[in-house]
Amino acid sequence: MLLKSVEYVRPDTVPEALDLLRSNVGAAPLAGGQSLTNVLKHRVASVDLLVDISALAELRSITRTAEGVIEIGSCVTYDEIDHSREVRAGHDIVARVAAHIEDQQIRNRGTIGGNCCLSDPTNNLPPLLVALGATMNVRSAGGSRQVAAEDFFKGYFLTALEPGELLTSVTIPPLLSGVGAGYVSVSVAADSKAIVRAAARVEVKGVIGEARVVLARVASVPVRHRGMEDALRGAPPTAESVRAAAATIGNELEPIADSHGSSQYRREMARVVAQRAVLEAIAEGGGK
Repeated sequence: MLLKSVEYVRPDTVPEALDLLRSNVGAAPLAGGQSLTNVLKHRVASVDLLVDISALAELRSITRTAEGVIEIGSCVTYDEIDHSREVRAGHDIVARVAAHIEDQQIRNRGTIGGNCCLSDPTNNLPPLLVALGATMNVRSAGGSRQVAAEDFFKGYFLTALEPGELLTSVTIPPLLSGVGAGYVSVSVAADSKAIVRAAARVEVKGVIGEARVVLARVASVPVRHRGMEDALRGAPPTAESVRAAAATIGNELEPIADSHGSSQYRREMARVVAQRAVLEAIAEGGGK
């Protein structure tokens, strides 16, 4: 199915893009277009004006501070993340996840900003960014603000972005000594959508300190499981402790059922992937 006729503009600066988004009610930003183009082709939604932000240099940079904080522009592609020395230097897990999103053609065009702003529960990066404690940097014609990743995703295809706002970059805090991250998915096939996934960030200093455990595909947004996090805190970093903590994941989850898995199956697999993600994070942190 072909696209309906739509106006297209390619601004030269971020302020110009923001002004276009503010002054045109039916305007939408276009980055990689891997999702938006299909949405428009299938008539799921329509826009009056496409504001192409893909070439704006300010949105395409990756910077790493001396303290290890990484900032990734919203129009940086998955492939660029995968091959970035700055990302690999201190946030290798982000590069590894980006390297396995769909196929190479999609990785060449798809962007971190598009992946997040679509807020599709099947997307790879949102649960990882929540687990890593990332901050979403948002701008409008009236100013800028920061939104914690766990507050950014509001529901199916819904984010904290207001009309006229643009996600300009994502800031990820450093993974310091003794802190590791893990990411595990169960998928129908290697290149298909996940049935359930988990991401974890765990601090180990003799015992487990701060821990973040995030589940995806069990709700409309990535879910931090506070019960498992509380059970991990102060426990020894052993498989037995992690297994016991994962047992706190129970019937409070109400994942959807579909042709690939029932709600009960997803609940049971959530415990499995959560354990694996935490153990991966512990192993990574212990290697620093």
